Amino acid sequence: MNGKGEYVITSGLTNYGILGKTDINARIFDEKTITIDMFGSVFYRQFKYKMVTHARVFSIKPKFEITENQGLFLSNAFHFINKKFSYENMCSWLKIKEEKIQLPVKNGEIDFDFMENFITELKAECIAELEAECIAELEAYLTATGLKDYTLTIEEQQALENFEHVNWQTFNLESLFGKSTRGKRLKSADRISGTLPFVTAGETDEGISAFIGNDVTVFSENTTTIDMFGSAKYRNYRYGADDHIAVVHTENLPKFAAIFATTAIHKSSYTGKFNYGRNFYAKDADELNILLPSQNGQPDYKTMETLISALQKLVIKDIVLSVEQTKKIYDNIE
Repeated sequence: MNGKGEYVITSGLTNYGILGKTDINARIFDEKTITIDMFGSVFYRQFKYKMVTHARVFSIKPKFEITENQGLFLSNAFHFINKKFSYENMCSWLKIKEEKIQLPVKNGEIDFDFMENFITELKAECIAELEAECIAELEAYLTATGLKDYTLTIEEQQALENFEHVNWQTFNLESLFGKSTRGKRLKSADRISGTLPFVTAGETDEGISAFIGNDVTVFSENTTTIDMFGSAKYRNYRYGADDHIAVVHTENLPKFAAIFATTAIHKSSYTGKFNYGRNFYAKDADELNILLPSQNGQPDYKTMETLISALQKLVIKDIVLSVEQTKKIYDNIE
């Protein structure tokens, strides 16, 4: 991805399956079409795009002109598709081409006006309801967790101001955290219901496919997982993992430093190099090189920790100010 040209679509839910942009010569698919990936995830595309061939995504084009709202209605009509497919049974055009969807009709024809008006009204209602219902709950949560205090410390201010002058150095992942650990396969049919999060590959629910009670290896909180596609995620809880997951043992780092490291890992591992045909394994994690702030030839975890703390406060500040502004609007309406 070079940030130029058309959007590139891949499998998964992250960023609606948009991997990035590229001007590399490849087939360009029409706008106002629908993509379906190997997991049965369905998205309407209002724009022209390219597709990653190895990610098993296909495009379907209506035989009639549609608006964006009508496209959203149509794609939602496929909502049942993702319940049928997984890694063990991947979606394909041959498997779904005989599927039927339900649409509104009028005088024996598809009622496009109903679809248009329904989505328009639904958007307005959802925005109003979400804002009205979530303001008090969000405000209470921020207060209870102490996140409502978004004032930067002097150290955090300096870290942000000095960011352009940070020294960066490349480090090998195994040299920093030891050998990564691979999870073990646990078939869906063999999973016992319980409370332990079980991590598999994918973006849905951050890769948590079930909560199990099986006797499996339990990985520590404050660690990083990398799935078969190279997607890295920070875990702040204990969990089990299947054989499509590599665990990087960042547990001895401070929390914010581990989050920073996870971001650096993701940048190096999630490049499109790994896919269903070529999985990312623990051995690939051991060979991975990541770029981190450094001091005296060693990772500068203190700077990482301070930067993440500052960035969290900046994000919280935007949320708090948005909540306060929205609350004022609703107070005035009332």
